[in-house]
Amino acid sequence: MSRLAAVVAVAALVALAAAPTASAHQGNPNFRSIIDGVTPSVAGVTLQVLNFDDRLELQNTSGQTVVVQGYNGEPYARVLGDGTVEVNRRSPAFYLNQDRMANAKVPASATPDAAPRWQVVDRTGRLQWHDHRIHWMGQALPPQVKDKGRKARIFAWKIPLQVGSSKGAVAGTLFYQPKPGGGVPIAAIGGLIAFALLGAGAVAGVRRRRRTLAGSEAW
Repeated sequence: MSRLAAVVAVAALVALAAAPTASAHQGNPNFRSIIDGVTPSVAGVTLQVLNFDDRLELQNTSGQTVVVQGYNGEPYARVLGDGTVEVNRRSPAFYLNQDRMANAKVPASATPDAAPRWQVVDRTGRLQWHDHRIHWMGQALPPQVKDKGRKARIFAWKIPLQVGSSKGAVAGTLFYQPKPGGGVPIAAIGGLIAFALLGAGAVAGVRRRRRTLAGSEAW
């Protein structure tokens, strides 16, 4: 293989290694977070888990204010009765939720007992947020997984919320799900290999043209 073709092949392998995994940013396909119930049960207030275990979506058309509490019981976010969606920038959860593994700096002004500082982020009546309470935070598999080929219950979770003046929570369960995922898709591998082969072919074509031109000049 020529030097340039080797460079193309190495570049393809580097791109392959650098390709992000599905679990890095959009939930882990080997886990499932399931909602078991929402209290109080109010018409117009619905919740669902998005992307396996990545985030929650709250939709509020009840006409009442729904407040989601952070990790220390502080108000983290709310959806007003008119559909205005706000987040509390003095809630530690606002910063911790920016990264799946909570690798974020929390400013000194953000404490559980700080007076809320609300910021409008939407007016659709729909709030989406990543919540560390619904997914596995460890790097290794949970100890509850004894067999990678079998489904396993990891833990029950609960996120306190308030609808109007009624306090409640959304409760659920996290499961290990033995599904393939977290690696580079086969189609992406095939595409990178094809790219490398095309690059090598282009290099070979250039070298043939150079030899032809060199032969013509010799005449």
